[in-house]
Amino acid sequence: MPKYLLAYHGGDFPPEEAQGLDAAWKTWMDGLGDKAIDRGGPLEASRTVGAGGRVLQDGGSNPVTGYSVIEADDIEAAIVIAKDCPQIRPPHVDGTIEVAELMDT
Repeated sequence: MPKYLLAYHGGDFPPEEAQGLDAAWKTWMDGLGDKAIDRGGPLEASRTVGAGGRVLQDGGSNPVTGYSVIEADDIEAAIVIAKDCPQIRPPHVDGTIEVAELMDT
């Protein structure tokens, strides 16, 4: 079965709501069962390395804030899974999820 990277972008939320979000993420992830290959997690601030070794300290225009790896029948099924993710539900603000199939090498 194909594997898909879910790359989370943005998704700021009020700090006082962090506790409730942990529960929402755990519930969503647990609901994926065997489809969750790598639960991943949040990421610290990133740097983007560009041409000539130029480094952007803030991660660039749309930095990754977390990731997961899932299995799904196809990209459409992976998108359906992503649509239920807490990353794009309140209290997150402006959260997005990039879905990409991992290539077999």
